[in-house]
Amino acid sequence: MLAIVNSVVLVGLEGQKVRVEVDIGSGLPLFEVVGLPDPSVREARERVRAALKNSGFEFPLRRIIVNLAPGDIKKEGPIYDLPIALGILSAAGELKGEAAASVYAVGELSLEGTLQPVPGVLPMALALQEIEPGATFIVPSANANEAALATRLRVMAAENLVEVVAYLRGEGELPVVEAADPSGPIRYTAGIDMAEIKGQEAAKRALEIAAAGGHNVLLIGSPGAGKTMLARSVPSILPPLTYEEALTVTKIYSAAGLLTPGQGLMTERPFRAPHHTASTASIIGGGRVPKPGEVSLATHGVLFLDEVAEFRRDVLEALRQPLEDRVVTVARVAAAITYPANFILIASMNPCPCGYFADERKACTCTPYQIAQYRKRLSGPLLDRIDLHIAIRRLEYREIETKEGAEPSAVVRQRVTEARERQRRRLASWGLGCNAEMSGQQAREHCRLSRAAKLLLRSAFNKLALSLRGHDRVLKVARTIADLEGAEVVEEHHLAEALQYRSPWGG
Repeated sequence: MLAIVNSVVLVGLEGQKVRVEVDIGSGLPLFEVVGLPDPSVREARERVRAALKNSGFEFPLRRIIVNLAPGDIKKEGPIYDLPIALGILSAAGELKGEAAASVYAVGELSLEGTLQPVPGVLPMALALQEIEPGATFIVPSANANEAALATRLRVMAAENLVEVVAYLRGEGELPVVEAADPSGPIRYTAGIDMAEIKGQEAAKRALEIAAAGGHNVLLIGSPGAGKTMLARSVPSILPPLTYEEALTVTKIYSAAGLLTPGQGLMTERPFRAPHHTASTASIIGGGRVPKPGEVSLATHGVLFLDEVAEFRRDVLEALRQPLEDRVVTVARVAAAITYPANFILIASMNPCPCGYFADERKACTCTPYQIAQYRKRLSGPLLDRIDLHIAIRRLEYREIETKEGAEPSAVVRQRVTEARERQRRRLASWGLGCNAEMSGQQAREHCRLSRAAKLLLRSAFNKLALSLRGHDRVLKVARTIADLEGAEVVEEHHLAEALQYRSPWGG
């Protein structure tokens, strides 16, 4: 007898419908899964067998063939345990065929029949509501809050296989989960408050510009100068996530399996700080079946590379494309997947191997050759994609002991939020959220310069030997500085401040 249960497969961040076809026929006992399953899907045979037995159902000792269609898409993970179990029960006559075929289901089964959470439920649900609006989607209770963000689905939460079977038999009810109100408050991202940082007013100003426009930053200074603390204060001055941004971030974390059980919408901007021993696949994304990397997990947030010169050269060079395009495509034999990579890069490094080049209180012990080789670890094309290069000096003792209060993050965040709102209104027709997302053509269109600013830019282009990319990035930074002041036209002093951040080593 043939039975069909509907499910979903996740390809990158996009979901597609899957038909779980179960045929029980005569012959020697056999349980086979076909349709391009990976080993974790094949292992469903043992999980499903034990779950049915321990839930009080009889496992048919006959020839069972499970087909996951379409057969040309790789199926991975334990998400098909529940639909396979329902298909077997339906094919064995324990369930009515139309009842099992009327729902979509995902979930991993424990050996006792309890439903365990699975990754990727949110992007599956969002895709399913486009495929079949109003469909019933049965998920493990731990995944219900994220699935409910797909507001055009009827999301039902189940604790175990027995509850699902009782619902499909009409003998019980499953709770329908409603999404939280999307108009509710989105929390500000936690971080070190700028009021805790002594001195470094020039660096704080540059980070405010970076947060306001979404620009990339390189912090260069001696050990202990405060580079890491400054970088970790950036989340505290970023504006709150919009609902659309929060949904994108939650989709990525759901696909990566990083949402905690029961979590719904992510409300804080991500801050990712991978170690310098990280591989290219972990930073960019990849694996046998491609998964999001750190550049995607940092989307709409911050990617902090501490001691960036210690990262492998191939890792750093791999950042060039996502920094430019704000997406990353991971190509494998199994699939080519595109993930978002719209993040603010904050990198920090010492000016030389010993860390004390040009330090006022400690002599540098490096040779010119060592310094040159150390700095060459960051290639010219990569530096060209970093908008602001900031020199961080070590504090004087009088700055450390001062009791004068620094400006708190809440005050800075208010200015940043207002500047972002100006940018959002200006760039609404392009669907962009901040100045850093503009293409070169869009930057030249939206960055209106005063006559004095045009003359200054023409002079700087030749004297600083700016590339076309560098020219456009200076324009974007100047536009952000003007937005922080509420100015419609980019004036000479806005452009002058933007140009001073283009010096490759911060000085």
